[in-house]
Amino acid sequence: MASGTRMLSIRPAARTDDDAIWEIFLEVIVRGDVFAFDPAMPRADALAYWFQLGAHAFVAEQEGRIVGSYHLKPNQPGLGAHVANGAYMVAASARGLGVGRAMGERSLDEARRLGFRAMQFNLVVSTNAAAVRLWQQLGFEIVGRLPGVFRHASLGFVDALVMFRPL
Repeated sequence: MASGTRMLSIRPAARTDDDAIWEIFLEVIVRGDVFAFDPAMPRADALAYWFQLGAHAFVAEQEGRIVGSYHLKPNQPGLGAHVANGAYMVAASARGLGVGRAMGERSLDEARRLGFRAMQFNLVVSTNAAAVRLWQQLGFEIVGRLPGVFRHASLGFVDALVMFRPL
């Protein structure tokens, strides 16, 4: 798929992608503004989370360089396992180039292929306007607001949104 004039490909992540995924992961969490992960999370813990049992990790590559990654997993175990959950990260150098949208669109297709019936995000930081806008454009609805549950690095306690869409 095209992103600007450069081609973007999305493929299943391999453990040989660990370094690139970690670089993006660290770049994103250290800001403390969009994910609840501890900004000091160790590399081993981050990669264990990304590649956890039952998760399906993917990377987005552009011109041979990994510029984003996402993973899908069941939102809940057992009787809630038919609903997918996902986490998405884009390298700063690739933001605004359509990488997040491409991964979002692909993840919806992949979730359907994996047999999920819906997708739910449990904690979308309300101040992350780009993410909220993207997910709404991709058919997600805000089904809940959790007041002050996210401790934003510079804004203090802000709301988080629960977003949902059937597949």
